[in-house]
Amino acid sequence: MVIVRAITRFYEKKNEDSPLKIGHRGAAGYCPENTISSFRKAVELGVDYLELDIQMTKDRELVVIHDPTVNRTTNGKGKVKDFTLQEIQSLDAGSWFHCDFAGEKIPSLSEVFEEFAGKIGFLIELKKPSLYPLMEEKLAVELKKRELTTVDKQIIVQSFDRGALKRFHELLPAIPIGILVKSTGVKMISNKNLKSFSSYVSYVNPKITMVNKRMIKRIHHHGFKTIIWTVNKKNDIKTLKNFHVEGIISDFPDFS
Repeated sequence: MVIVRAITRFYEKKNEDSPLKIGHRGAAGYCPENTISSFRKAVELGVDYLELDIQMTKDRELVVIHDPTVNRTTNGKGKVKDFTLQEIQSLDAGSWFHCDFAGEKIPSLSEVFEEFAGKIGFLIELKKPSLYPLMEEKLAVELKKRELTTVDKQIIVQSFDRGALKRFHELLPAIPIGILVKSTGVKMISNKNLKSFSSYVSYVNPKITMVNKRMIKRIHHHGFKTIIWTVNKKNDIKTLKNFHVEGIISDFPDFS
């Protein structure tokens, strides 16, 4: 099997010396996360990629929301999977952030692609795929429909769920895969695990709180690229640039 990372060139980089500028849930420091307003703001700020999270509704529509419930970011209560698309889009997903965003809705992935595909890259996280049978297949169908399945289309799919990533890779092997790592999963960056990822993973993406120069060197030594999340301190951004990471995810993606 051809390893995606072996055939993927740095087509996404505007400057080989600068990491990709990736807007966390759009521009979550300035607008309600994972909304069209947030994505528009991130584009305005000059990001290379939009990072977003997907979950699935009762009627099997992919929607852009971080949590498995609507409680935190809307005026509603309940699990995403218990709402139809029409029901979930009737909720206010902006007022919790600021009254200026009253009436913002939870967008479907299709709506996000409709406005931004072909203009910007996408870093798509499969959230809680164990809750949503066939989520990987649903995403693959959406990407195929929009002809976003080749390596030059600036799509990266990431998750903490290794099984879901493997399944997605089997469906669309040309799309780069990123495995997310946080501090509680530090063993996932052992040499043994890095070797085990090599058949399907292109990016190993750790949380900023666990990053050091040695770790980044080891990730690169094994042939992976790396995107660091979520970086909101200027000193951290400067340090990561010196580490030559490939991407930085930030709530305030207007960092220079």
